[in-house]
Amino acid sequence: MATLDRKVIYWHRELPPFHAEAIGEHTLEAVSMRVPGTLAHRDELWERCYADLMTNVSAELAQEVSRLGGHYAHVLSESVDSKHNDVANEAWLHGSFRYVVYRQPAKV
Repeated sequence: MATLDRKVIYWHRELPPFHAEAIGEHTLEAVSMRVPGTLAHRDELWERCYADLMTNVSAELAQEVSRLGGHYAHVLSESVDSKHNDVANEAWLHGSFRYVVYRQPAKV
């Protein structure tokens, strides 16, 4: 199970522990909170949405690692796009993250 006292998610160039065994590659999709779809304060809104997206992804990845019987996730790639709903005048971010789940090797 994933615990708060050890690192579970390794991003891009960070590598999981050397002896960890890969058990599968997966993709996770997540979204950020929705914000007013205005051009005012655009950079601030992007940063808020991106921070929220990354918080959501980190929580979901930790849950998926545990659910899949692993101990670590190594995020290989991410793709983040902005979305907009003209009717509701809302904007948000959608991300797709490709990752590998690893487990600690069985003790001999």
